[in-house]
Amino acid sequence: MTKLDELLSRIDPDRTTDQVSRRIDEAINSFLPGPGRIDRYDDFLTYIICFCRFVEATVLRLPDGAPQAGPDLDRSRFMPVLTRAYGDQGLKTAFEMARTGNEGGLYAVLRKLGEVLAGRYAENEIVARVWGYWNGLSMAEKLAAPDEYLSKYGHLLPSELTEGSAGRIRANLPKVLQEHARMMQRLRRVGR
Repeated sequence: MTKLDELLSRIDPDRTTDQVSRRIDEAINSFLPGPGRIDRYDDFLTYIICFCRFVEATVLRLPDGAPQAGPDLDRSRFMPVLTRAYGDQGLKTAFEMARTGNEGGLYAVLRKLGEVLAGRYAENEIVARVWGYWNGLSMAEKLAAPDEYLSKYGHLLPSELTEGSAGRIRANLPKVLQEHARMMQRLRRVGR
């Protein structure tokens, strides 16, 4: 097994995205149930921050009693998750869902936040593994890696990337490898 094969095995969706999604599901299912609805904005913020902390601790397997950031820092870390989940007015949209119970209510908000967090954590894991692989290669290995990747997976790539000498892939192999896991996940979904 080559170094590239080992990396691609380590960033396979079964070992990254799917594994993180399972841990997210575990966190959502074991998080203390909240009220069916939350009427106060401050209570909603506190609940969401507690949920995100819990998910983070579960997914990253942080030990009990690990130091936590303060509420302001947590808010600045987790509010972009709401924005990514629901758009520019994410906080307002999610609060309205939790307050009214519409569109699945609070549970739907937690599920959506879990999906976004799963994507973020899986992506971080993939990026770290790809760059660990890339930085561990010698210059000769870095020059040979695109040829190996193209010989094994070039048939799955768009022709505009592989035409000619496949210069885009050769110049950006770490980014191509980061996209590889998503490409494999999409291909598996098509096969189902």
